[in-house]
Amino acid sequence: MDTKKWTQLWLEYHKAYDGDGAWSVAFEGFSDNQVVIANAIYEFRRGIEALTGEMVLESGRDDAGKCKVRTLTICNNQSVPAEGYHIEGSEKGILVEASEERGVLYGVFAILRQIACGRKSFEVKESAAPSNPLRMMNHWDNMDGSIERGYSGESFFFEKDQIIINDRTRDYARFMASVGINGVVINNVNVKAAASYLITDRYFDQLARLSEIFNDYGIRLYLSLNFASPIEIGGMDTCDPLDKEVKAWWEGKIKEVYERLPLLGGFLVKADSEGRPGPFTYGRTQADGANMLGDVIKAYGGIIIWRCFVYNCTQDWRDTKTDRARAGYDYFKDLDGAYHDNVILQIKNGPMDFQIREPVSPLLGGLKRTNQMLEVQIAQEYTGHQIDLCYLIPLFKEVLDFHTHCCEGKDTVADVVSGRTMGNTLGGMAAVINTGNDINWTGDDLAAANTYGFGRLSYNTDLSAEEIAREWITMTFKLSKKEEDLLCSMLLRSREIYEKYTSPLGIGWMVTPNDHYGPSVDGYEYSRWGTYHRADHLGIGVDRTDKGTGYAQQYYPENAKLYNDPDSCPEELLLFFHHVPYTRMLKSGKTLIQHIYDSHFEGEEEARGLARDWESLKDSIPSETFDRVKERFDLQLNNAREWRDQVNSYFFRKSGIADEKGRTIY
Repeated sequence: MDTKKWTQLWLEYHKAYDGDGAWSVAFEGFSDNQVVIANAIYEFRRGIEALTGEMVLESGRDDAGKCKVRTLTICNNQSVPAEGYHIEGSEKGILVEASEERGVLYGVFAILRQIACGRKSFEVKESAAPSNPLRMMNHWDNMDGSIERGYSGESFFFEKDQIIINDRTRDYARFMASVGINGVVINNVNVKAAASYLITDRYFDQLARLSEIFNDYGIRLYLSLNFASPIEIGGMDTCDPLDKEVKAWWEGKIKEVYERLPLLGGFLVKADSEGRPGPFTYGRTQADGANMLGDVIKAYGGIIIWRCFVYNCTQDWRDTKTDRARAGYDYFKDLDGAYHDNVILQIKNGPMDFQIREPVSPLLGGLKRTNQMLEVQIAQEYTGHQIDLCYLIPLFKEVLDFHTHCCEGKDTVADVVSGRTMGNTLGGMAAVINTGNDINWTGDDLAAANTYGFGRLSYNTDLSAEEIAREWITMTFKLSKKEEDLLCSMLLRSREIYEKYTSPLGIGWMVTPNDHYGPSVDGYEYSRWGTYHRADHLGIGVDRTDKGTGYAQQYYPENAKLYNDPDSCPEELLLFFHHVPYTRMLKSGKTLIQHIYDSHFEGEEEARGLARDWESLKDSIPSETFDRVKERFDLQLNNAREWRDQVNSYFFRKSGIADEKGRTIY
């Protein structure tokens, strides 16, 4: 395989130490005839040789001349949880115990990760089981090769309405398996044109090959589905989910799909949102649509993942009571318990749309009898387009650790989406992924920390953002401890810095319409999208209290009370929940307007600090990587400057209140 065409991300495997022997492989209850096991051995061989210089002997050889031979023993232990593993090293070798193939594969990757991060083979030890049943990547790739909200080149799955399968496909599967991903949706949730025909004979052969490659690495293939397929490809005049002929059409179609794609995991559906067709067209509920598909697919072991991103995108900006933030809860809460057991509701982390700071969606935990899945975005649509450095794992940790108060003792978002709260086995985490066909996969090499981080966090939600960052740095680069500390600090500071120079205090948006990169303070203020900041000459913010839109009341009483009062509302979310005078004094002793000025000046200066920190690593980073990232920092500094000056000028002109520090505001 020619891997020079693209990087190997965190699987570059820099030399860790000089080994003194070789390896044999032994099996107890497994065999290398099992394809996932065979790939685990392949990964061990590839990794251990690069990390230590030790070779893995071919089957049947039990010696390597005079060198010491250690044994990798792969043992079937049914007491190990599904997809979990136990690994333990000794002078004789390493034991890997698992109850099924994927656990073995994850265990092998854990061995290599620990060695890459500084342990000797005899020191590796870990028992692990996944926090979430489903750990998925959602690609927004279009079949013409473009990627909606893609910042890393074109699709490596599609080109000119054809499916691409090559060495890169296998490498992608390797990367995903190495961080515990077990499901991938390959096409955009906005299903149109050729993508509607993915469930037809036109693409079955290619999809079958792709599903096999994924399956060989423990990954299920999923497809985004066009709810209007009975009309668009079936020639019918309706897609009413309660129409008997529509259901019969779906029964025949799904039967055909699973005859040709037996490894398919199921479908992701976006309905009744942003122009997509759905059950609302026919006066039906979201449950009617999801359950019809769930019932049809159930016989094949498939699942329906139904997105809760449903809202009125034709809002009148003059209407101060209608609130986009309310929509998900309003549409889905009353149907709690109505969804069938193979249907999962996929809920965005916040009530709006992947902003740098939002409250946690009240649907998470607000639903008590429905399978739930957390959706986050590692494609940086509103967080810098993989130009500006923005390590998102701290954001995801905040969401997972949030106490919903839905169930005493099991009320965090992590509890809810893992299934621990309800005691169910369907749930998990999904990320809108940030990959493309760029040589480094993620446009900005540093953005791969989010790809790696999401996988690791979805497998083990107890990991800290710093632990994940250090793993990624160590596996990606070969740095001294001082340099690792610096790069780790850069990642951990980056989200707060981005927030400072863009939209602090939870206000969000203010981005250039359509593109969503760079500032446009009023870009969406008078639009139909419901994304307002409501700034006037006296203050700024959206009143979402019981006297405003009422959104704060969608939370359980503990959080509703907290958010409803501007004095108790966390200040980082103050403007999300309250319209606040510019003269309001914050806990820091600053007025609101002074905080706006200071945060934007500080954020721009701290962004320059990130760029200087990167410059200091020049002699320790491969030159091509260094140059690619430096180009991104140059662009980030221009962006931070524009945000600083446009936002500060806007609010100076709006309020008429000068900066206390006398800095230049235009």
